[in-house]
Parts: sequence; structure tokens; C-alpha cells
Amino acid sequence: MGELILTTFDWVPDGPRGYVRDLRVRWALEEAGLPYRVESTPFQDRPAGHFAHQPFGQAPWLTDGDLSIFESGAILLHLGELSEALMATDRRGRNEVKEWLFAALNSVEMASLPWSLLQFTGESQDTAVWKLFDGFLKTSRLSHLEPVLAEREWLAGAFSIADILMADVLRLVDRFDGLAAHPASKAYVTRAEARPAFVKAHADQMAHFAAADLLRG
Repeated sequence: MGELILTTFDWVPDGPRGYVRDLRVRWALEEAGLPYRVESTPFQDRPAGHFAHQPFGQAPWLTDGDLSIFESGAILLHLGELSEALMATDRRGRNEVKEWLFAALNSVEMASLPWSLLQFTGESQDTAVWKLFDGFLKTSRLSHLEPVLAEREWLAGAFSIADILMADVLRLVDRFDGLAAHPASKAYVTRAEARPAFVKAHADQMAHFAAADLLRG
């Protein structure tokens, strides 16, 4: 393992603060107790070097020595390979963690993100597009996840990168009260947010952007 450097935006507007995806990486690094430092890339006027690390101009990315890794799921998998605190070491356990990691990305976040964007834009809940995405998220995804979370504390036995991703996806839904009818999912988010590593990661992200406000004047 080389020096771990997390690169995130130098500043973002108030709305996404606390939900920018570098939080997932900060959280994992804190859970594992891995040393790292944070660097910034401009939120506005993103330079060519940014796109060399992250081809879609997003954040974060992680460098590990001569490796540069983008996409939060890929970064979490990389960190899971480095620490038993993030992913089981036995074959079956690792497989279960990976299954739920991809479920969070491909099944739940795929449904939750358009729903959340409609919330941000103030879309009326009487429109056809709102009813489509609301039904897809709550009926096709959350209703199936709910009984799973009602039976277990964490998705794959011990807390893992799968929980970091799934809890972070559900946090955004919960921000708009989307878990009101899914108490097990809401309790799962509450458990995750109570972990000391999350508390520190969240505080560090908020402090990072608050410091940027001071520099911007």
C-alpha cells in the first residue's frame, strides 16, 4: 500500500454538503484506521488533470501510490482488499459483501437517485413522472430491502463496505422522509450514522467545505 490521498472538490453549494460521495471513502478509511490525506480539485472550471483521474469530472478519486481509482464503489472495493475491518477474509463472506455492494449501487441507488433529483427540483407529487419513480423506489426496491434489514444488523454479517454504500444511499432517501414507511431501513441508517467513523467522516467533510467558504470570502 502506498500513500493514500483522497481528492474531492474544493467547494460545493450548501445543498449537497454531507452527501458528496467522498464521504463514503472518508468513512471507510476511518473505519479501517488507514492513514490518508485530503487534496482538493476545483468544483468550477475543472482542469484537464481532473478528467485524467475521473473521466466524468466527478469526485472523489483515490490515489494509492501509483494507482488512481475513481468511482466510490471501486474505491471501497480497493479499501476492502486492504482491511479486514471493511470486508470479510473468507471466500463466502467476501462474496456476500460484494453482492450487497453492487446491490446498493445498481439496484437501490439506481432507483433512489432520480427520485432524489425530483425532490431537489420540487417536482409535484401529482405528476406521472413522480408517481413512476416513487413507485419504482418504494415498491420495487425498498419493500424488498425492508425484510432483509428487519432480520439483520448489517448486510453481510459484520459491518462492511456494503453497509457504507447502502447506508449512504438510503441516507439521501431519508433526507426527504422517504423511509417513513420502512422502519427497519430507517433504523439501519440510524445505526450506521451513529458509528464513530461516520460521525468523524461527516464532520470532516462539512469542515472541509466550511473552510472553503472562508477562502471564498
